[in-house]
Amino acid sequence: MIQATIITIGDELLIGQVIDTNSAWMAQELNRAGIRVVRRVAVGDVWDEIWNALDEESKHAQIILITGGLGPTADDITKPLLCKYFGGKLVVDEGAKQNVINIFNKLNRPMIERNLLQAEVPDVCTVIQNKRGTAPGMLFNKPHPTSPAGEEIVFVSMPGVPHEMKGMMEDEVIPHLTKKFKLPVIIHRTLLTAGVGESFLADLIQNFEEALPTQIKLAYLPNYGMVRLRLTSSGFDKAQIEKDIETQFSQLQLLVKDYLVTNVDEPMEKVVGKLLLQKNKTMCTAESCTGGYIAHLLTSIPGSSEFYDGSVVSYSYGAKEDLLNVNHQTLLTKGAVSEEVVTEMAKGALQNIKSNYVIAVSGIMGPGGGLPEKPVGTAWIAVGSKEKIVAQKVFFRFDRARNIQLTAVTALNLLRQFILQNT
Repeated sequence: MIQATIITIGDELLIGQVIDTNSAWMAQELNRAGIRVVRRVAVGDVWDEIWNALDEESKHAQIILITGGLGPTADDITKPLLCKYFGGKLVVDEGAKQNVINIFNKLNRPMIERNLLQAEVPDVCTVIQNKRGTAPGMLFNKPHPTSPAGEEIVFVSMPGVPHEMKGMMEDEVIPHLTKKFKLPVIIHRTLLTAGVGESFLADLIQNFEEALPTQIKLAYLPNYGMVRLRLTSSGFDKAQIEKDIETQFSQLQLLVKDYLVTNVDEPMEKVVGKLLLQKNKTMCTAESCTGGYIAHLLTSIPGSSEFYDGSVVSYSYGAKEDLLNVNHQTLLTKGAVSEEVVTEMAKGALQNIKSNYVIAVSGIMGPGGGLPEKPVGTAWIAVGSKEKIVAQKVFFRFDRARNIQLTAVTALNLLRQFILQNT
């Protein structure tokens, strides 16, 4: 199989100032095209380190994708380095120059000489025009150091700005690679389970896993109270691969049916959204400890206005009383983190927002604020409708961020179950 390496360049990646989202997205796109990513390498803005990474990765892959270091400032050294690495000289690309001029004219901003330097590229590269920014991409070919058949390694350098890199990958890079290399088809089938641990699942499907054909691989992907199970196969006979993997995937779904959320690779919030759309219903949220995170998950879905009405983020006692009609005496006697309070929050949200369904949450996410009877990680979740509200106490043992994420996903799953059981 054709193999690829992704090299990301920038000191900001190594010190944790910027999180590398480019590599994950690129790996997904390459995998869909039938290209296997074998290595991901991050290097700083250091000449020798970048040079050595290019040399080393040339031993492992036929495709090397590079992001970062193409800006107009002195610390952006990728372009002059690549020019020297491939034995070229910098020249002005007229298409890239006009692109820079057009962008600055459109923005009505003054342009300086440094901006025009963005249009300089090595004369030994194929220019990839940047439809979303000023820095062009560059494609190079180099003989493979260990191949006796004269095979070439493809190097592609792109900006580190995700929006710009994605445009180049989709419009130019992936089409070029699929044309240049004979690529197999890679097929994944993924399902999502909830309410069961990875170890229990492994025991449950042990015989199935041991009996899988050698060309089909099973992966466990645990995350935030859920476990995804993924079957993968690859080859050049697409019809046969699809048939084989579908047979095994059907068996797998039957084995985990008691914990199955969806047989599509999608997050819990999208599962809930699709369910609401199918039933032509809407929902709202009343959030305390999650601070609007559930609303964020739901509204990140395009078209969520069709099923999501809104949220009340009621962090204080006063907000719970004024915005959700929670009884003051209930708060004093039971505390904000209680079955009684989340039930009243849910009823208040339904009354004020007028949705068909509701999620209400209140908890102690940490690191402080815990009590012996309500330790950090304790949360109460209420879900339901005007006819019925059910509440459940949960406990998570992690840091604040993960406790919030787990509470949100658990709440969404509880609403999913409620809708299925009460319609």
